[in-house]
Amino acid sequence: MKRLGAALVTGGALAFLARKAYRLLAGGALTIDLDVGRHRQPLGPLLQAIRAPQEVVFEVIAGPYLGKTPRALADKLQVWERGSDLVLAAHFTHVKCGITTTLETVRFQRPDRIDFRLVRGPVPHLVESLLLSPTDDGTELRWQGELGTDLWTIGDLWGRTVARSWTHAVRKSLPELAAEAERRAHAGRLEADGRI
Repeated sequence: MKRLGAALVTGGALAFLARKAYRLLAGGALTIDLDVGRHRQPLGPLLQAIRAPQEVVFEVIAGPYLGKTPRALADKLQVWERGSDLVLAAHFTHVKCGITTTLETVRFQRPDRIDFRLVRGPVPHLVESLLLSPTDDGTELRWQGELGTDLWTIGDLWGRTVARSWTHAVRKSLPELAAEAERRAHAGRLEADGRI
């Protein structure tokens, strides 16, 4: 009977520790970066057509980073250090098990490229780019990247889980970004026509 009780206590403690480790990993507070058995996988690409000029789209993306971050984004973005073309920013993303906090550098190459590099988060390697190309109707935004995890098959499984959540978050944000850029472009046209 004592062995059964000890086994149950040990099993419960291991389950608790596994859940805690998962929460730390998923939340971005713990990063396993051993550079052993590293597996890289592509992210995207995702494309978003935006009926707004490239400059407007770039400003919609860069504004909260390079200028004052609006209060409406306070629960999603916090800029820790700000330079003329590079920032260090914390991003807060709602996922199934809570909020994931990532710390990333964001580099701006006006007018057509914004690059993100993960500094701290749920995986040891993640780079992403937003590429802006002018089109006849406005701008095409292309998101693409690469995610890397360690520890062979275990890391690969974790990487696929993170990649799904990451891609979902980006897929959800692109139409919101497009709507804001289109709103600003429309307001700019009205103002230029003297209707505002």
